[in-house]
Amino acid sequence: MAESNLTTTEQVSTIWNLGGLTLRQFVKKVIAGIEEDNLTGRAGELAFNFVLALFPLFIFLLSLLGLFAARGSALREGLFRYVYEVLPPAAAQVIGDTLREVMHNASDGKLTFGIVLTIWFASGGMNSMMSALNGVYAVRERRSWLKVRAISFVLTITISFLIIAALVVVLSGGYVANRVGSYYGLQHAAVVAWKVGESLVALTFVTLSFSLIYYFAPDLEEQHWYWITPGAVFGVLLWVAASFAFRAYLHFFNTYSRTYGSLGAVMILLMWLYVTGFAFLLGGEINAQIEHAAARRGHPEAKAPGEKKAA
Repeated sequence: MAESNLTTTEQVSTIWNLGGLTLRQFVKKVIAGIEEDNLTGRAGELAFNFVLALFPLFIFLLSLLGLFAARGSALREGLFRYVYEVLPPAAAQVIGDTLREVMHNASDGKLTFGIVLTIWFASGGMNSMMSALNGVYAVRERRSWLKVRAISFVLTITISFLIIAALVVVLSGGYVANRVGSYYGLQHAAVVAWKVGESLVALTFVTLSFSLIYYFAPDLEEQHWYWITPGAVFGVLLWVAASFAFRAYLHFFNTYSRTYGSLGAVMILLMWLYVTGFAFLLGGEINAQIEHAAARRGHPEAKAPGEKKAA
């Protein structure tokens, strides 16, 4: 991580005051950036690559969860449960049925043996995100093909472990909440409190995943680490809000099944992945616009559009 001449407080202040832009200026910049950087088109590219990477990623996760002999089954069921909670029901059904078929037809040994190849395919989605973020920052990729693939490989593994850590915390926390609540006669209150807590834990892990990708993915030679950035927060909140709104729309006005018939579930999955990709790119656009605005105001550690180092 790059050395900083400013204090942490000064750095955080610059990020969260939108690089010196007023809220109206900031919104106009972001809206203009959506069109200039073709985020809607890039989100479509991401959705396609996500489809290719999604199933290998879940197979990799399920293989890792199988290594937890004592809790492996509970963790797997927990993963499926969260897939069904986050994704639209029809899309979750497609993923769940496909993964159960794969797990049924392949032993844990075979899956573990092919784990490197599986995560290599899964990292293709991450590689696509890296390319998209380079477009947001208006920089050209100059890293070698091997380095790009290595970064996408490591990021994919890191995000996978964050997902597993979140599952372990959530499942173990629920068990602890039940035991503690039962011991003190506050079982219902403890469970309700933990349900709120587990949502915060899940959001924290997802926000950290966004921040890691925004930091390591674009080809920028001078970066500064922030645990939470406006882009990561807004991207995660937009993704959550859009996912629930999409679920509500499908619940009341499911035109996909009527239009596409048996392919409706696949189209719903593609649309959800498109929304996910757009939310991710919009978060990157927000961070880029803040940094570019700070550079125009002479901030010593901010980079102008197309620049990989501060002026």
